[in-house]
Amino acid sequence: MTSSKPYLVRALYEWILDNDNTPYILVDTSSDRVSIPEGIANDGKVVLNLSPAAIHNLEMTNTEVSFSARFNGVAEEIFVPVSSLLAIYARENGEGMMFPVEDAPADDESRRTSGPTLKVVK
Repeated sequence: MTSSKPYLVRALYEWILDNDNTPYILVDTSSDRVSIPEGIANDGKVVLNLSPAAIHNLEMTNTEVSFSARFNGVAEEIFVPVSSLLAIYARENGEGMMFPVEDAPADDESRRTSGPTLKVVK
């Protein structure tokens, strides 16, 4: 069976928004595939705000989370493999879910377009 993690992340994202909270993700930045602006990680991790007001073109697939956001006034494209997601939670109360550290799937590229996608375009 495929990992339930991307399905849980998408469901929790919607649940957090439906409850008028701000979705944050905790990302392990040790993977070379994580694409974030230089200098925002701390001790190999970064917390990213996924609020629709803070980001644009959010896509959540079975293998990745990607979106564009501004950091210090500069538009940046963010890419996070699902294998690098450590948590998704609401900023206001910490409700959400932690995930264990995992290795990136060997067959990541072939699975990139398979499965459901949550696409929020603003």
